[in-house]
Amino acid sequence: MNYQEETPNKTVLIVDDLTENLDILKEILNPYYRVQVATNGRLALKIAVSPTPPDLILLDVMMPEMDGYEVCRLLKQNARTWDIPILFVTAKSEEENEIKGFDLGAADYLVKPVSPSIVRARVKTHLTLHDQRKLLADQVAVRTAQLMIQNIELAETRQEMIHQLGRAAEYRDNETGLHVMRMSQYVQLLALHAGLSEPEADLLMLAAPMHDLGKIGIPDHILLKPGKLTGKEFTVMQTHCEIGYQIIGAQKTDVLTLGGLIALTHHEQWNGCGYPSRLVGEAIPISGRLAAIGDVFDALTSVRPYKKAWSVDDALNLIAKEAGEHFDPGLAVIFIGLKSAIVEIMGRYQEQTA
Repeated sequence: MNYQEETPNKTVLIVDDLTENLDILKEILNPYYRVQVATNGRLALKIAVSPTPPDLILLDVMMPEMDGYEVCRLLKQNARTWDIPILFVTAKSEEENEIKGFDLGAADYLVKPVSPSIVRARVKTHLTLHDQRKLLADQVAVRTAQLMIQNIELAETRQEMIHQLGRAAEYRDNETGLHVMRMSQYVQLLALHAGLSEPEADLLMLAAPMHDLGKIGIPDHILLKPGKLTGKEFTVMQTHCEIGYQIIGAQKTDVLTLGGLIALTHHEQWNGCGYPSRLVGEAIPISGRLAAIGDVFDALTSVRPYKKAWSVDDALNLIAKEAGEHFDPGLAVIFIGLKSAIVEIMGRYQEQTA
């Protein structure tokens, strides 16, 4: 059998303190592999971390100063050498010695006096196994990287689709869609300062753009009316909360579930005078309470066909006035204290604001 053809360019390091043992193993392996030798453990460790490390190590157990077990332990602890296959070569054949070696990470044992055919067969087998493990690890690494890229692309696509879904209603309302961008940023900012975790605040930012999705179902003569709505028209307008909730429907994903809840509850009021369910206080989900503040503030500070944009101070004063009535009083106070950050968000979309 031609081992050289099947495992070309492989290097085997033989570690033994006795020259005669090195010579025997060199003679067995030289025709088939590049062979390196070390007469002690310290030299073996130095060779193993060199720029051209061995592909496999034949390691004697009984050596002075540093025995084979210690050499094996150090090799397996080093990130540069941990995966090099180690075959112990020893006169000891007791089971407890073999167990110790395997526990340290050895791949196999060869018992002295060695058989040339067995040495070559074991070396060839473990080199082949090592190559297969490396190939598999490389394939896993490549596939993992591909999956990570795909997951990032899917997340970005999902986020863009949600934004576009939220903007659909804004386009019907003669908006450019920047309202949902600003409003979702306000909600995220307020959520973080109200004590929600960063993942929770990020999820709210993703879900908030869907708050007015139900406006898709409101007739144009009501949705686009420049003047004040009649009582009957306002009743129809109020249905956009439930329409949005029904459009999103029952979903398994957190962001869509949260988007539906925001669509349904962002017009509820702390004092129970909101719609559609006239919920009171903390019976309103916190997502709806957060969205209510962000939505009203942006609506006040934006130009509409029926009004001019309010100043930041005037809008914040109204939120302060309505704290405990329209808005969660605790959240209102926090939001008012975030004026500088709010103005910074407005500045990113200043063409839509006063």
